[in-house]
Amino acid sequence: MQGFSRDAGVRGPLEQIPAAGKRKVVAWATIIAVGGFLFGYDTGVVSGALLYISAEFELNSAQQGSIVSVLLIGAMVGAMSAGRIADRLGRRRALAVESAVFIGGTLLAVAAHDYWVLLIARVVLGLAVGAASATVPVYLSEISPAEIRGRILSMNQLLITVGIVVSYLVDLGFSGSGSWRAMFAVGLIPAAVLCVGALFVVPESYVWLLARGRDEQARGLVAGVAGTELADRVIERFHEQQQATEDSEPAGMRALLAPRVRPALIVGVTMAAIQQFGGINTIIYFAPTIIEQTGLSASNSIFYSVFIGLVNLIMTVVSMSTVDRFGRRALLLASLLGMLITVSLLGLTFIAQMSPTLSLVFMVLYIACFAGGLGPVFWVIVGEIFPPRLRAQGSSAATTVNWFSNFIVSQAFLPLAGALGQGQTFLIFGVICLLGLTFVSRFVPEAKNRSYPEIDASLRERFEHGHHADSAAGTAR
Repeated sequence: MQGFSRDAGVRGPLEQIPAAGKRKVVAWATIIAVGGFLFGYDTGVVSGALLYISAEFELNSAQQGSIVSVLLIGAMVGAMSAGRIADRLGRRRALAVESAVFIGGTLLAVAAHDYWVLLIARVVLGLAVGAASATVPVYLSEISPAEIRGRILSMNQLLITVGIVVSYLVDLGFSGSGSWRAMFAVGLIPAAVLCVGALFVVPESYVWLLARGRDEQARGLVAGVAGTELADRVIERFHEQQQATEDSEPAGMRALLAPRVRPALIVGVTMAAIQQFGGINTIIYFAPTIIEQTGLSASNSIFYSVFIGLVNLIMTVVSMSTVDRFGRRALLLASLLGMLITVSLLGLTFIAQMSPTLSLVFMVLYIACFAGGLGPVFWVIVGEIFPPRLRAQGSSAATTVNWFSNFIVSQAFLPLAGALGQGQTFLIFGVICLLGLTFVSRFVPEAKNRSYPEIDASLRERFEHGHHADSAAGTAR
């Protein structure tokens, strides 16, 4: 439950949440994060499948591009509607519905007999991917004790990267037979696991239960993890905070624009845009093309994708192990600085026509910098900065911007590289990383081991008085 020890007004040691309770939370979180796995799998699997789909359906280049990009459009719509659905049905049932949409979209893709049916299937999968990408961080945030919240929220990005790597390995496994339908069909397994888990294993978020007046259910849930005494304090504190905000703020999506919440919205949507406009998906989507232009062989594009996916995965694990130790800001600042340096050097290797091996080294280092900070920590921040009653809608807004930015970058990269040159385009990404570094330094608060009121106070102070708020807040505590 989000910030048990802090939200309850308790300042005691880590041991207040029993180890058995933490294990229970980790087990629930693993099932919920299967939504992230499906996000990664369904965005990644098409790269290998498309080689065989385009041959079977005789697709031109525009049709091939649309099979990839239409998922991003569906994801925008899914993310936009996810907040309302999660607030109306609850986090658990929303995730169950999303898993059913994953299953339906996958079955439609497997059965597709022409381009148009496959296009519709990709839209349906996009709806599920977008909705899950907005729901999972909220759900994870609301079941996590504060001491391990960073690690729990990072599980979303971890499972996304695992899903991408698995999709590449599945593509590799079926590349001999060329069975693209089988590549898609494997996605039915995690979708079924998510559906069963959401319906029968994971509990509802205690925040959602309390907001609906179901205090006894919430008390039983929190007590099962943290004990009865702490459960009572959590519930008491929740109602105090709810009363304080409900009396002064509007409800619904309009509340995100209220002066008190606006700083969180600005941070959420800005970080969403920076994560994409920093250039990561140009590397992921166009890695084989980039590698080919360095002069190295790209005959086995799936193999290169697996390698890049593994680097992404390994550094995400590193980030998970450090996010609750070093904090969110330190990882974000180090990540963006590393991305700025490596993507700029990558651009210079193209402009100066340096060694192809050097280009490849900087590309891999750039991915490592992204995966070690900005990649997972964006999802952590989204799950922490919004008020509990607006968390689903805030996550929905930030995630929608993230998918929209993803779509813009993926559509603009090749035309921009053609007009300016590939190296010059990477330098533009470097400028965006610099802007992101400045933004994080000034406006993004530290959330490690803090309750929502503490995060909110630091956030608003940063917007009102500058970037010394965290040190002041730390001293106050």
